Amino acid sequence: MLAATASDTALLRAAPPELLSRAQQDFRSLLTAFLMRHAGPDARLNDALAYAMANGGKRVRPALAWGACLAVGGPWQAADSAALAVECIHGYSLVHDDLPCMDDDDLRRGQPTCHRQFDEATALLAGDTLQALAFCALSDASTDAELAPYSAQQTQALSVAARDMVYGQRLDLAAEGRSIRVDELSQIHRFKTGALIRAAVRLGALAGGATEAQLAALDQYADALGLAFQVHDDVLDVIGDTATLGKHAGADAAHSKATYPALLGLAPAQALAAELTEQALAALTPLGSGAEPLATLARYLLARDH
Repeated sequence: MLAATASDTALLRAAPPELLSRAQQDFRSLLTAFLMRHAGPDARLNDALAYAMANGGKRVRPALAWGACLAVGGPWQAADSAALAVECIHGYSLVHDDLPCMDDDDLRRGQPTCHRQFDEATALLAGDTLQALAFCALSDASTDAELAPYSAQQTQALSVAARDMVYGQRLDLAAEGRSIRVDELSQIHRFKTGALIRAAVRLGALAGGATEAQLAALDQYADALGLAFQVHDDVLDVIGDTATLGKHAGADAAHSKATYPALLGLAPAQALAAELTEQALAALTPLGSGAEPLATLARYLLARDH
């Protein structure tokens, strides 16, 4: 395993949200080189891919991959391919979620959605391509002797997460306009949102050479964090504004979607997000100070306004 650099060690002691800031900065250059390396023969599709992936975004999932790698003692760069892979899956899911046959949104991160900027067919193909590129990212890294032992486990984790995310989207669509219980809503979001968050953490941890005990602790962290993230998203859809959110506020209600504020009330939903965040933080205890960047990220995500 490669040794952690001095900057990696400094990050372990950093205050929030340095993990996220570094992820946003590093991901930009990684993405540019990756898309150039895998550019296809059609310029319009290449442009749509770049647009879908470069149109802002907090880069939470790449940050989780890098943070998990650091938490188990690995070096930052070992999780580069994991960061690319999970964000490609995330990008594909957003492009497809926005399509008229799904959530029919025309605004994403303050900009026209991919199918509005280009056209519906190009957006559909861009999403398909991004899903494939996620596994290209992992296969690119499989030639690295340091990462090869974990390649099969990473591929399995990401493919299961991509499958579960689709299951969650289908359950979400099926729940529109009907009354469901809180436990049913949690099941939807453990698939739709939580699956990829858990995969981001697991892929990063595997890249860092995690033990089974470390993987188990990080999976508990990611499970609680993924649900907290979604609960807070539901809250922001109620209390946020379109300019800050970068997407239409109140869209959940407009689509008759079941949400935590709708089922529990706004204040109880906020309390639930805080409780889940505390569960995520508690799960990191066995990992010691190395997990502090993941802890600070969890606190930051609970306080975010978009």
